[in-house]
Amino acid sequence: MLDDADRDLMRAFARFLDHANDLAATEQRATLTPIGERLRDHLGADPQTIPVVTEELADHRLVDADIALDELTGSDPDALVGIAGDDGRFHSSISEFVAHAHTRWSLGPVSYAARATGPDTTRRVVSFGLRLITFEGAPVVVLQRGAKPEYGRSSATLEVLAVDQDLATTFLTRVRALMIERSVLRGQVLSFVQSQYGADAGATFLRRPDTTADDVVLADGVLDEVVAHVVGIGEQREALLAAGQHLKRGVLLYGPPGTGKTLTIRHLLHRTEGVTAVLLTGSSIAAIGAAAEVARTFQPSIVVLEDIDIVAMERDMTPQPLLLDALDALDGLDGDADVAFVMTTNRVSVLERALADRPGRVDLAVEVPLPGLPERTRLFRRYAGALPFSDEVLAQAAERAEGTTGSFAKELMRRSVLGAAMRGGEPSDADLLDALESLLTARSALTRKLLGTRRGDDDGIEPEDVVDFAFVAGQGEPGFPVIVPAGALDALEEDDDDSPVR
Repeated sequence: MLDDADRDLMRAFARFLDHANDLAATEQRATLTPIGERLRDHLGADPQTIPVVTEELADHRLVDADIALDELTGSDPDALVGIAGDDGRFHSSISEFVAHAHTRWSLGPVSYAARATGPDTTRRVVSFGLRLITFEGAPVVVLQRGAKPEYGRSSATLEVLAVDQDLATTFLTRVRALMIERSVLRGQVLSFVQSQYGADAGATFLRRPDTTADDVVLADGVLDEVVAHVVGIGEQREALLAAGQHLKRGVLLYGPPGTGKTLTIRHLLHRTEGVTAVLLTGSSIAAIGAAAEVARTFQPSIVVLEDIDIVAMERDMTPQPLLLDALDALDGLDGDADVAFVMTTNRVSVLERALADRPGRVDLAVEVPLPGLPERTRLFRRYAGALPFSDEVLAQAAERAEGTTGSFAKELMRRSVLGAAMRGGEPSDADLLDALESLLTARSALTRKLLGTRRGDDDGIEPEDVVDFAFVAGQGEPGFPVIVPAGALDALEEDDDDSPVR
């Protein structure tokens, strides 16, 4: 049983431990790194006592952040300092640079990286450095660094220190606003490329196409209808909003391969100089969320999803098909968002159910069919260019080449020139007719298919015989299109329940 002396001894020991802990904490705070000392001088307070506010950015927005922070930093050469020592740029936070029990970082050179600001331009941005800023008369410190996906850091970050936490919030609000106002993304044509390290896709810049209306050979009225919906609605923004009508729109271009859907897209981009455009195709459609964010932020904008049938039934890391993600992104936009979603597909049947289940997402579907005779004639004349072929023979070739696309016309002209070169002469009508005869023979059936032909007499294979391979039982994943002989599907449907095709 403890007596009073024992109790007094225990109380004294407890006070000793508390005092020792206080001394240790005081000593630790007093042992600042050279970085910490510089920050203390700027902030006028011990940086160890100030909470850190972190802002994460997509790495393709680092250049926008750099532009915004340069404006807030001003021209003071001492306002930007680097950090030297160990590999802190990869893992450590600003609090560790201020004071650390084992490693002492010091002032060093600022690290820079080149970032694209357009298809042909770059900017040197701070990829790892400290900015000592005066904002609204008060000191602020920002640690700016780019992503390092190879080290597991997929986002760029800004870490902010300010004695007044409300000031830190106001500062970041101003940075975000400047990033939008000064953004290098606005009015550009962009795509998204997946990182080799599996990080989020980053935006890349593309040159705006120079495809004019004369370059697009479609049936009368088709191009005008698409342009009126995509471009015309944006041009009537004020009138539509005043009448309470929405601006966002979804357009679906469907038809066989090679009929001009991509050229139509390129013309739309040519017609919309200054409009932000994001092009997604193939696996990059998985970046639909990032694309929708860019489109929403930098209106007016266009999001293009090419060949969406290819990924309509693919699945990303979640159970949600990518097509539904795209439709949800469109549906999630505010009604006054001046954003156009333009989708293309070679196989509209793959999309019909998803579109029917979500009415209103696509408010214009335009068929881009195989060229008719007038369109084929224009295509042949266009690709002939300055070649010395007569109008009569070009018209004859166009009439015989029923069911073909522009790719066929282009290849026909190439073969005509090649045939003339091989005989040592200049291209003539005879060369064109010889090349046409060669391409229309039975042995060229596969070549014609690869050039986009839909001639029904090719090897007895009709277009409707080319179908999507059915789902593999129990897998829930799509297969590949295959050519099924007439009647084969009926036989499969009559098979028993153990059939691997359903």
